[in-house]
Formats: sequence, structure tokens, C-alpha cells
Amino acid sequence: MPAEQRPARAVRFDRYGDRDVLYVADIPMPRPAADEVLVEVRAAGINPGEATIRTGALHDRFPATFPSGQGSDLAGIVTAVGRSVTDFAPGDEVLGYSWRRSSHATHVAVPATQLIRKPEALGWAVAGSLYVAACTAWAAVDAVAPKPGETVAVSAAAGGVGSIVVQLLRVRGAHVLGIASPANASWLTAHGATPVPYGDRLAADLTGAAPDGIDAFIDLFGPEYIQLAIDLGVPPDRIETIISFEQAARFGTRSAGSEDGSSREVLTEMADLVVSGRIEIPIAATYPLDRTGDAFAVLEQRHTHGKIVLIP
Repeated sequence: MPAEQRPARAVRFDRYGDRDVLYVADIPMPRPAADEVLVEVRAAGINPGEATIRTGALHDRFPATFPSGQGSDLAGIVTAVGRSVTDFAPGDEVLGYSWRRSSHATHVAVPATQLIRKPEALGWAVAGSLYVAACTAWAAVDAVAPKPGETVAVSAAAGGVGSIVVQLLRVRGAHVLGIASPANASWLTAHGATPVPYGDRLAADLTGAAPDGIDAFIDLFGPEYIQLAIDLGVPPDRIETIISFEQAARFGTRSAGSEDGSSREVLTEMADLVVSGRIEIPIAATYPLDRTGDAFAVLEQRHTHGKIVLIP
């Protein structure tokens, strides 16, 4: 059967719900529009926001239409290009993102402007999970504008986004207080951060670790950390959250996300930092497409160190 007549396979859900609403379906092979390329996906990261969208919790902000696909991160090989595309050709290895909730699939059509060439030294799993976590981390760090020598606290500091935020802050010369479970203390220490365990003593432990005060706070976990940052005297314009939007509106804090870092320039910068060894992207686990539900079961425990990646 000619390649264009073969079906692609994609993760789908027909209603909001738990992981059991996910299934993998045969779909018509995507056809790239004039400004798009067709990518055979080799790796696609999964992210907490996708689980939240699937449950319907973000319906007012990011409504789904059914049947819905999912996924933004991707890396793969170009198999076809639209007539106006000059940047890429079949056979090129690329990484990037889709804004159509479509990357958890074997094939996806993507605007050429949302892709960059995959550096040869970058493995597929890392390349396929770079966009959301790395560009969100870049936007979060940019939002608080750390200066060398400043102290920045980070909640969920060992997670998929947090582990990159910690390293990017260190690249920019900040002193990092990494809030995480004790199990992640050694990783944080090895990457130049001061580990601070979450729990009832968190406020006192943060104060003890930063007797001269905390200059900025990046929340990657939940609303209680916005209140904590306010209580610790961090100015609202130096507090950033990627998840607590209601609290951000209430206190006037920042709430930059991946869309604020969505550019070829940012993606290239982050890929170069990984290739150079200045930033490490831990890969916690990989799963085949047929086990997408299992992948999210692990992710939704919210204790994963690093990225979980689908390998279609």
C-alpha cells in the first residue's frame, strides 16, 4: 500500500474523564498543507496539562472538541513537505511542537515554523520531550528575570519542568532553593541547588536556607505556593506560576507558560544548552503508544523525576 494510503495511529478520547477514556485509533494519514510538513513521530513527551485537559478541568480555558487528540511535544523524521516549504525536505530529522493536540500519534502534520532541525547529538526521547518542558521553563525563568547572585525558590523542583528550571537558573547565575521530596535531594545538590523538603516546616526551612530573603519564587505545583511566596515577602512581580492561574490573578503575580517561550529561537537555545551539557533532560520512562494510559498513570502521581515519553 502506498505510504499516503496507509492509516496513521493516534491517541484519542471521546469524552472528558480518567485515563480509561484514552484509546488508540487508526486515522487517515495526515496531508501537509502548503506551509506544513508531515512528520513520522519517533518520540512524543507527555505533560501534566494534557491530563488536566482530558479530565475537563480546563474546559473554560482550553475546551476540547471530540473526538480529541492530545500531545504537543514531538520529534521525528520528515516524510513529506507542503509546496511552499523550503526549510525542510523528506528525511530531515526535526523536533518541535503541535498546537492541535495531535503529537501522540505515529504521524502528524505540523507548520514548518514550529519545527527546528534535531541536533545529531540529541537522542530521540529527549528531543521528543523538549518543547513543553523546556520552553515552559524558559518562560518561567524569564518571567522572574533572575540576576546573578539572586536567590530563587522553585516548587516541584525535580519534576519535568522543575528540573530544567533549576538548571536554567544556575546557568543564569542564580542561587536556587529546590523544593522537592527528600528522595530528590541528591539530584538537586548535584545540579547546584539547595534542596528544601516540602512539609509542615517548609516556610521555616526556606527562611533558614535564605536568611537574607528570597528574591523570586517559581511555582510549578499548586496554589499554596503562591500564598507561601507572598507570606515570605517575595514581591508579586517576582512570583511566577505555570499552574495557579486564579491565585495569579488574585495577587497580581506572573503566569507565563509554554506559549510565551514558543519560538524557534527559544527552542534552538534550549536544544543547544542540552547538547552542550549545560542542561540535562532526565528521561524517567518511555512507553509505546498502546500504553499511553499507563504512562499517564505514572505521570499523575506527580512524583516523577524527569520526562515520560511515548515511542510510537
